[in-house]
This record gives sequence, structure tokens and C-alpha cells, in this order.
Amino acid sequence: MGSELGIPEEKILALEEYATSPLYSEKERVALEYADCMTITDREVSDELFSRLRRFYGDDALVELTEIIAWENASSKFNRALRVPSQGLWRREQG
Repeated sequence: MGSELGIPEEKILALEEYATSPLYSEKERVALEYADCMTITDREVSDELFSRLRRFYGDDALVELTEIIAWENASSKFNRALRVPSQGLWRREQG
């Protein structure tokens, strides 16, 4: 899906290293860190992280970002529990 939205493949492949990759802006890094903290058990959204989010996102955008992350987390757990396989929306092109 990301590639259909114009996100370069190199950026998708660097997602695991978003915190240090020069391909990601600070705004993208803070949103991805937020997603990690919402998703990974034993991690919390700290006051410091929330303050950094507020530098880039207004109230409406922050609510929407939170909803999208929460929805994707719920969808992932639902699909995993019911053994719903990946739909293969993104596949790395073989070079």
C-alpha cells in the first residue's frame, strides 16, 4: 500500500531502522516511535514523547493518528487469532 502512495521502496525497507535512517523526517520518526510504544507490550507513551508529538501534530491529527494505530493493532490481533493470512498488499520486487 505504501508503494502505491508513492513511498519509495528503500524507505519501506528501512522501516525497521526508522529511528536512525536519514530517509525519515523527525515528524515521521516521532509518529513511528508513538506507534511502537502503543504496539509493543511493556512500552509506554511517555510525557516526553507526547510533548514531541504535540510539536508536529494538532489535536485532531493526534486523535486520528492514535485511532489509526489502535485500529491496526486490533485488526492485527483479530486476524492472528482467526488465522487470517496476509493479503500480500506489498511485495518486494525481485531485481
